[in-house]
Amino acid sequence: MVVKFIPAQQNDLSGIVATYNSTVPSRLVTADLEPVTVESKQAWFDAHSPNRRPLWIVNVDGSYAGWMSFNSFYGRPAYDGTVEVSIYLEEMARGKGLGKLCLQKAIDVCPELNVKTLLGFIFDHNEPSLKLFYTMGFEKWAHLPKIANMVDAERGLIILGKRVAE
Repeated sequence: MVVKFIPAQQNDLSGIVATYNSTVPSRLVTADLEPVTVESKQAWFDAHSPNRRPLWIVNVDGSYAGWMSFNSFYGRPAYDGTVEVSIYLEEMARGKGLGKLCLQKAIDVCPELNVKTLLGFIFDHNEPSLKLFYTMGFEKWAHLPKIANMVDAERGLIILGKRVAE
């Protein structure tokens, strides 16, 4: 399996949104309750840059398999060295070890981006993602119980953290 992380371009946004929207019905990954539009994600897309807050297309053996991004935490200068990592994979790419490769890539690029702390925000019932992050050395830093009304149930959010540089 040849995996490449390619900086996202504007023409990738519709695929990024489609992958994201594919996770909405499961109520496992995102707190959006309805699919989002490409237009609604444009400002989010524009906030990314390869040398500060990357957004990568994950390519496996020459085919699109999903995306990964770094997002600023809390938007204040003192938190500049802390980012939230998000990974969204196509259904056919899940459960094959690709998430682990994505997280390793995230960890590896932190020094060149001056990132010292990685965060993951994961629903407390999302066992596959929690297992992945714990396997990669993340620790539970917070649990916010029942903060998301997912229509069928109230769900909690676990904040996982990993210090990647001192």
